[in-house]
Order: sequence, then structure tokens, then C-alpha cells
Amino acid sequence: MLVSADTGILVQGITGRQGAFHAGLMLEYGARVVAGVVPGRGGQAVHGVPVFNTVEEAAAGHAIDAGVVFVPPFAAADAVCEQVDAGIDLVVVITEGIPVLDSARMLAYARARGSRILGPNCPGLILPGQTKLGIIPGDIALPGRVGVVSRSGTLTYEVIQALTDRRIGQGLCLGIGGDPIKGLSFVDALAIYEADPDVDATLPVHVESI
Repeated sequence: MLVSADTGILVQGITGRQGAFHAGLMLEYGARVVAGVVPGRGGQAVHGVPVFNTVEEAAAGHAIDAGVVFVPPFAAADAVCEQVDAGIDLVVVITEGIPVLDSARMLAYARARGSRILGPNCPGLILPGQTKLGIIPGDIALPGRVGVVSRSGTLTYEVIQALTDRRIGQGLCLGIGGDPIKGLSFVDALAIYEADPDVDATLPVHVESI
């Protein structure tokens, strides 16, 4: 499984408007956000979460399993590489508009070092009733055993809501992002679901199928 209720989460860009807002929603949902990183903001706190200047500093004092990136496009690749260097297994890249060459560089860097990237330009993931990383609304999800994976953020929300409306609960839901170069793919997601004992069925959502 990619995540669980015990997953320790780092948020890069936690003092920014989007980072602070969505970190708060993640905490409200029950996600274990244990640290934030913003250069020059070390020593502050956001929603009670301590902020560090570097990922290395954050990782030295906290058990971090996954990270979420809410930083501007020009800094996103370096942010991802910093998390990879700290040994973080899963990096969820919410940032959109990252230059293609930067995406290619950070994805190659992560693959060479065994880290997995979700995104970029994605809504993240949610494990209903347990945790969420990113911007998928928690109130639309219902715990269950159907995995959902989609390129489109909006379609991710719509499919989750449609399942919930029909009382069909979801397992791990992934928004893999729509950029031409990205980390986890549909094939990667299906392999994750096949190995997940808590998922009985998988719903891959393609834009052209709607």
C-alpha cells in the first residue's frame, strides 16, 4: 500500500496560501502532517505543525513517509529532489505548470533512487476514512473497496462522488495528473491495486470514456 492512517507526511510550501489551506484540510481529515518546509521560515508553525528550513532538518526529527509539494513551478523540481535525497518514499506533486525538462529531470532522479512520484499537476490521493495527501475533498469519499485512478482532477472528484452517492465505498483513490511526463501511471496504479488486499475492484477513469 502507498499510504495508511499512520503515514507521516511533510508539506513543502506549508506557509503559502494553498499549502496552508490544504495542510489544514489534511489535518482535519486525520492525516498525520508532522512537518512543513519553507526556506527561511524555520521555527514557525502552521496549524501547530513545525516548519523547517530544509527537508533534511525536518527528516532528522520526524518519521516522514511521504511528502506533498505546494511550491511554485520554478522551484518544484528542486523541492522533489530534496525530498528524494532525504529518503522519502512517496512524493505527491500538486504543482502545475512545471517545465517539461524540469519534470523529466526530477522524475529520472527519483526513479534512480527508488522514490515514487505522484504527479505533477495532480490532485493527490485519498484513502477514505484514513488519510489524504493533496487536494481531493474528504467529504465526498466513502470508505470501501473500489480503487479509483484518473488523470483528471475534476473527474476524480466526480467519480468518487458518484460512487459515494450510490453507497459504493472506495479504497485508495489516485489522481495521477494530466501532464505529458509524470510519475505513477495507470499501469503502475493497477499494480498497486493488485497488491492491495483492501481493494476488490479498480475503476480507471479516462477522459475519453466519459
